[in-house]
Amino acid sequence: MHLIITDTRLARSRSIHLSGVRLVLAGLLLSFLLMLLAAGLYHWVFLKGARDGWPVVGSLVRLVVKDEFEERDRFMRANLDAMARKVGEMQARMVQLESLDERVLGLAGMAPAELPKTPARGGALVAQRSLSMDELQSVLDELGRQADQRVDLMTVLESRLFDQHIRKHMVPTQAPVLGKEAGSAFGWRIDPFTGQSALHTGLDFQADTGTPILAAAGGVVLTQEFHPAYGNMVEIDHGNQLVTRYAHASKTFVQRGDLVRRGQKIAAVGTTGRSTGAHLHFEVLVQGVPQDPQKFLAAGESAAVAQAGGQRPRAAARR
Repeated sequence: MHLIITDTRLARSRSIHLSGVRLVLAGLLLSFLLMLLAAGLYHWVFLKGARDGWPVVGSLVRLVVKDEFEERDRFMRANLDAMARKVGEMQARMVQLESLDERVLGLAGMAPAELPKTPARGGALVAQRSLSMDELQSVLDELGRQADQRVDLMTVLESRLFDQHIRKHMVPTQAPVLGKEAGSAFGWRIDPFTGQSALHTGLDFQADTGTPILAAAGGVVLTQEFHPAYGNMVEIDHGNQLVTRYAHASKTFVQRGDLVRRGQKIAAVGTTGRSTGAHLHFEVLVQGVPQDPQKFLAAGESAAVAQAGGQRPRAAARR
């Protein structure tokens, strides 16, 4: 395309040559400018009409805004209903957790009254309605408060159960020699060396030399030495001024300060010290005063019977 522009005042003319590419670019630029002009005019007309309340434009704007609000409201309502259903499921789980808490409380030896109760709810279902955002937030806050209470309670229960576990394993209820019955019992008897009445401060377990001697409970080795009367002797401190003594051993396998667990092999049966034959002399001392070990062992047997569903262990049945 060839254009000639003539200026009559200056008596001069100018020639412009437009190729196909230039013509297309010019057309696109003109179209873009027209689109911007139309969009600006459309925007100005609708804003002006909405502000000034033009009959037709104002009605159109209100319809568009109303449709947008309704769509947004439907979207929010659907999400709120879904969240409300999830909250209902969480409330049901909290009720199940409360019943579980009561059972765990019993295991920990705590009273059910110490459990925070979920407020009781009920009644006939009259009508269903969607929760508002404020109501849903209130329910979530209440669930959060209940969850925090459960966390605190479970922390206390964990501490209580751990303490019970430690105490259970620190009380000498494990038989120190397996499969053997106690011979000479705790109490007054005729001394085999002097023939006179003397207090026997423990239990004697007859067994062959080398038979394993087991720790009756967990603790710390207090003494490992040779005693003129007790021979090779081991004493274990179980805390709370509770000590067990194992005497006349042929060998000892622990040293002072060692940590031992319930049922650990600590020595072997022998006849060292003041002894007439191979056996274990087993004592339990509370605050340094000898106690009847049979009371502790009987408590362990009772616990074993309860765990076995009422069937008495064979070794205990022969006693």
